[in-house]
Amino acid sequence: MLTSTPFLLFDGECAEAMTFYRSCLGGELTLTRLGETPMKDQLPPEKHDRIINASLVAGGIVISATDWMASPEFDPVPGNTFAIFITGPAAELTEPFEKLKDGTNNSRLQELHEMPFGTYGQFYDRYGVQWIFRGDS
Repeated sequence: MLTSTPFLLFDGECAEAMTFYRSCLGGELTLTRLGETPMKDQLPPEKHDRIINASLVAGGIVISATDWMASPEFDPVPGNTFAIFITGPAAELTEPFEKLKDGTNNSRLQELHEMPFGTYGQFYDRYGVQWIFRGDS
C-alpha cells in the first residue's frame, strides 16, 4: 500500500527544525546524517554533516525531511522546499509515477532508479508540485 507524507527540504537546518517540531508535537524523531550512509562518497565532505533523512512520527502525524543536497544551480527558494512524498513497495510506484509526471512539465526529473536505500525518483509536475517517490528494496 502506498502512503503519502509531507516532505520538507532545509538548507542545513533540518536537524534543528525537526527537533523543534518534535518539541512541539512530541513523538519519535529519527535523524540520519549523509556521512553515516553509503551515499557519502557521492557528495563532497562538506555535506556529510547534513541530514539525508529525517522522520518524525507523533501519533497519526508523520513528517519526513532532508537537508538540501542539490547542486548550486538549483538552490532552495520559497516554493521548492516541500514535496509530496510517496512511499511503499517499489512494484507499486511505477504506475502513479508515470501518470503524474505525464511528460508535460517534469522539470528536475529523476526517473525511478535503485539507490542504496531503495527505489527513488522525483520530479515537478505540470502544476509545479514536487513529487518524491521512495520504494522499499
